[in-house]
Amino acid sequence: MFTIHLNKLAFFSHHGLHDEETITGADFEIDVSVAFDAADKITSLHETINYTAVYSLIKKHMKSPVPLLETLAQNITEDIHLLDDRIRKIDIRINKLHPPIRNFVGSVGVSYSKAF
Repeated sequence: MFTIHLNKLAFFSHHGLHDEETITGADFEIDVSVAFDAADKITSLHETINYTAVYSLIKKHMKSPVPLLETLAQNITEDIHLLDDRIRKIDIRINKLHPPIRNFVGSVGVSYSKAF
């Protein structure tokens, strides 16, 4: 089994439950790992998972705000899985950098893992 990793993907988006978040937006950072069954030796792109396609799906979801990061993680995971039936596991971590929480320094986030 192989795993591809896309790390520290940076986005500005309007995900959030509170009106302020949907209006002002926030910076997000996403890490995703996609484990898949592969041939003994990979020699061409069609024998692996195209990380450009994975990135495009994530980018699409970041443009469509949802209230909860948990929902976002599940939606992204579902769409990535549809890319290829060899995918066996997806791990995703979404961090909202500088959330609008009074006197809070740091980030908040969720991680989600699903095996297929």
